[in-house]
Amino acid sequence: MSALGATIAGIGYWSEGLPDWSAARAFATGGALPADAPARPAPQLLAPNERRRAPPSVLVALEVALSACRDAGHDPASLPSVFASTHGDLGITDYMCATLAGTPTDVSPTKFHNSVHNAAAGYWTIGSGCMRTATAISAHRATFAQGLLEALSQLATDADAVLLVGYDTASTGLLGTITRSEGLLGAALVLTRDGTGPRVVATLEDGDAAQGTGALASRVGANAMAPMLPLLDALAAGATQVDLHAGPGRRLRLDLAHG
Repeated sequence: MSALGATIAGIGYWSEGLPDWSAARAFATGGALPADAPARPAPQLLAPNERRRAPPSVLVALEVALSACRDAGHDPASLPSVFASTHGDLGITDYMCATLAGTPTDVSPTKFHNSVHNAAAGYWTIGSGCMRTATAISAHRATFAQGLLEALSQLATDADAVLLVGYDTASTGLLGTITRSEGLLGAALVLTRDGTGPRVVATLEDGDAAQGTGALASRVGANAMAPMLPLLDALAAGATQVDLHAGPGRRLRLDLAHG
């Protein structure tokens, strides 16, 4: 495939103990952890009662999405978006399966409403008032790489800027015995055609991507969205090249220029 390029105009990040990109970058480069980090995301895009009802997947996705938009100085309502999640919300999926198998008439309407894979994208468009295209994508371990390709493709065709959000939750119950994911993790990038910020050029190639060994990949590597962490470690460290898993026998090679 031809190379696709973009400027990373804004970054958002959240994982347990590292509630924003500034904290994540400090940890990745020096091992520092902030004191009194919040136990869960609390995206200001949602009203307090909505935050209480929203599942962890939605909370973390909206938290990092809004942070990336603020970092880039872009109005959230102006951006088409790509929401990439390997599993959606595994806790809700496990609940739905268990309840339907045992007492199907007891299914919670709220949890049913939040069980769809594009729930976070829906909350985002409603909360931000965004009428632009919103895409929800899943491709197992290649989810983030394929989401990045989708965002770059939109940027190369009809968009001046695109929001990419990657997130996943912990697996629980019987589902957790066959689908492993630990903790809560999310990151977002605002990608633009031009402007200031690190420049990324992506090329899809044959071959395997190496396992991430950076500080963030080592700390949160058990989460299903961990395949995106080599890019974040590279951005924190100022590295100039990194590979992301893009499917069986495929890798997405990213060349980075930090300016």
